[in-house]
Amino acid sequence: MRERSAIEPVAAFSMSHPAVPALYMVLALGLTMFSMQPVLIALSLAGGLAYGLATRGAARTLGALRWQLPVILIIAVLNPLFSASGSTELFRIGMRAVYLESMMYGLCMGGLFVASVLWFEAAASMLGYDKVLALLGNAAPVIALMISMCMRLIPQFLRRGCTVLAVQDAIDVPGRAPTDPVRSRLRASTVLMGWGMEDSLERADAMRSRGWGAATRRTTYARYRLACGDAAALVGLAAFGVATAAVAWIATTQYSFCPQLSVPAPWLGYVVYAAWMVLPCVLHAIDEKRFG
Repeated sequence: MRERSAIEPVAAFSMSHPAVPALYMVLALGLTMFSMQPVLIALSLAGGLAYGLATRGAARTLGALRWQLPVILIIAVLNPLFSASGSTELFRIGMRAVYLESMMYGLCMGGLFVASVLWFEAAASMLGYDKVLALLGNAAPVIALMISMCMRLIPQFLRRGCTVLAVQDAIDVPGRAPTDPVRSRLRASTVLMGWGMEDSLERADAMRSRGWGAATRRTTYARYRLACGDAAALVGLAAFGVATAAVAWIATTQYSFCPQLSVPAPWLGYVVYAAWMVLPCVLHAIDEKRFG
């Protein structure tokens, strides 16, 4: 355990060793991405959404739903067009039949995708760059560097994209024909790619000048130390994760989309799965009450 920094944002597992949130996120993402069952997908989606509301606020989290909900609907509509399988025919588009089972499968695929995105955002909140480097810096420095750079890449590209589009809008002179939106976005993508490649070359030169790769193993300052409480948390999370994985395996293997949709029955195992998915939100609420 460690003392809480005054400037550190409140997040689940914020006072634990980085191995604790890393273990939770690996299991949570694995359970989310490999549990193709409607109830489990809904619970994972609800848990990720609840944690986003608690940490990022309603404006940012609900604002992201403007593109997340259409993604679910698009996948649900397009899946029956590519995979016409099932026994409950809804309607026909020309010679192709659209089945309820295919549409539900696409709906679940879209929900699974959005739930995975929400949990990746939660992972970025729980595991900052310093925690990733502290966790993997000595064992796998290249992987730690790649993960930290990838976590920084997407928000950096979004900020730079807004800058490029703002400059393009400022260049448009009133009275002149407006720029084609498609051409404008393609030009912005080209600028971002060139900007990113130039930035990567400069970063590589800076790392080389600072001695990156000069020695097979370098000494580092260990900010985080694994205490007895962290070890107990790891054991508890591992046992809880195994129980949740068993619940997910049973629920997934007993459910089928084709040839006919199964009807999920009430089951206490869903309570275990829901408790796992809501755990970060509960820990965040406890930290907010203690330090808020």
